[in-house]
Amino acid sequence: MAVTASFLAELDEAVARGNPESCLRALWHAADILIAGTYSEEEIWTFGEVIGRLAQEIETSARAKLAGKLACSPNAPIALTRQMASDDCIDVAWPVLSQSQRLDTETLIACAKSKSQQHLLAISKRQAVPEAVTDVLVVRGSPEVVTSVASNAGANFSRSGFLHMVRRSEGDSILAESVGLRKDIPRHLFHQLIAKASEEVRQKLQKERPDIETHIHNVVVAVTGAIHARFGPTSKDYFTAKRTVAKLHERGELTEDKVFELAHSLKFNETTVALSLLCGLPTDVAERALIEKDREPVLILAKSLDFSWPTTMALLFLGAANFRITAGELERLKLDFHRLNVRACREVLIIYRTRKEEAFGGSFQRSRRMI
Repeated sequence: MAVTASFLAELDEAVARGNPESCLRALWHAADILIAGTYSEEEIWTFGEVIGRLAQEIETSARAKLAGKLACSPNAPIALTRQMASDDCIDVAWPVLSQSQRLDTETLIACAKSKSQQHLLAISKRQAVPEAVTDVLVVRGSPEVVTSVASNAGANFSRSGFLHMVRRSEGDSILAESVGLRKDIPRHLFHQLIAKASEEVRQKLQKERPDIETHIHNVVVAVTGAIHARFGPTSKDYFTAKRTVAKLHERGELTEDKVFELAHSLKFNETTVALSLLCGLPTDVAERALIEKDREPVLILAKSLDFSWPTTMALLFLGAANFRITAGELERLKLDFHRLNVRACREVLIIYRTRKEEAFGGSFQRSRRMI
């Protein structure tokens, strides 16, 4: 500690008196000593102060070289690392953004929100990318950035992040393939991806992942079957579903988690019966609420049961035509859902149940002022 402090004091004095050439030599000398040694965070901070002073006047090429030296070092000064990551010159920022483990999530988010697409591309290459960062990349990033982060096994995605990637993959076979190959993609979003993917993409996924070939086939069959179940002549055939779901209800096992599981698995009839039992509504009313173009009835049913947004979103996708909802519409529905009041929604159901001759949609429209 004493030796390091003495060395840094001498170096600091040399900086104050030196010319540009000697300062540059001192910069590399200090950087090499920092990288090779073992220091406390306090000592690393001191090194950072000195190196920062030495680096103030150097050319871009020298700053890029310094960034390359420090990018992989566990001794990289945090403040200096943040400064280099935020540099507008991509030659300086790239090695730090793509490699440095000394960067905090807040800095990565700030760069992802404000810097160039090349900066975003560098972030997408990191060994690990947190959800909060990928949430920005998949919205703001170029197709190259989104495909890069989708292909990164170390990237983590929120449900919203996956939804944005699935939405952006429409018409982009390269991105669709990258997203489809991710083992962590939620099942219902994988269903959406496959449902609208081209035959070429499906074939590529089957070739790259032989283990999911049967799954892809089952999804295609399930999608076709589910659409037929909603709009075909068998849409009112709920005998088997009623028998299965009623047993769950009797045992007290028809919970929100179970409803999410049913909707998530594209079990339309079972989900419809579950909503019917939980809300005390006829099955055909629950069915119409799920497939109604005006999605507010299903929002009311979900809110009356005090369901979470993820469960409500699963219901919305289950009832949507071709299981597709635009990102803009989904955001609007989310705002509408959070605006609703549980008690008011339950009162809407009470009004309907006391006026069984009226359609649920009509009761809802007349009761909206309560919410």
